Amino acid sequence: MATRGERLAARLRSQIGDERVLAAIAEVPRERFVPPELLRDAYRNGPLPIGAGQTISQPLVVAHMSELLELDGSERVLDVGGGSGYHAAVLSRLARWVWSIERLPELAGQERLNLAAAGVENVTVLVGDGRLGVPDQAPFDAINVAAAARHVPAALEEQLAVGGRLVAPVGSGRDQRLVVERRGPAGIERQLLSAVRFVPLVE
Repeated sequence: MATRGERLAARLRSQIGDERVLAAIAEVPRERFVPPELLRDAYRNGPLPIGAGQTISQPLVVAHMSELLELDGSERVLDVGGGSGYHAAVLSRLARWVWSIERLPELAGQERLNLAAAGVENVTVLVGDGRLGVPDQAPFDAINVAAAARHVPAALEEQLAVGGRLVAPVGSGRDQRLVVERRGPAGIERQLLSAVRFVPLVE
């Protein structure tokens, strides 16, 4: 009998082509990353509140952003806006190590507990201003930003390795789009993608 995670991955298969991403979605126990009162909805394909005005992102969006990072398992990844830790947990299945930075100490503390409960051992959770990244660990092969800003913060672009990929929502309110940035020898190339809806990047 399929697990709830496997059934969720099956529902996403028509929109996600990366089998490694689908396997990560199937394997990560999403119930470890939602509040107890929302356990029944843990595998619903939609965002859920996690407290402090923040949310755990829709599984499809997590999978899509993870797919856009094109991870092969060797990368050092920065996850900005850690929240409950779910996105970091998915990335941990796809990369060598993840640094997850969360602005709100209470959420960062819960994120550490959630990741430990899920058996994730290759994520470092930090409290700090995500717009500034983690310069002492840069450069990163991939950067995932799970909160919206009007522009991709310059500090994050500077911490992206040559050949690296960055995925972030840009815009405000209902006017947000995903952007993918790639750092090549000549600089950063940008591509605007689908409309999304994220909480703002906390200053």
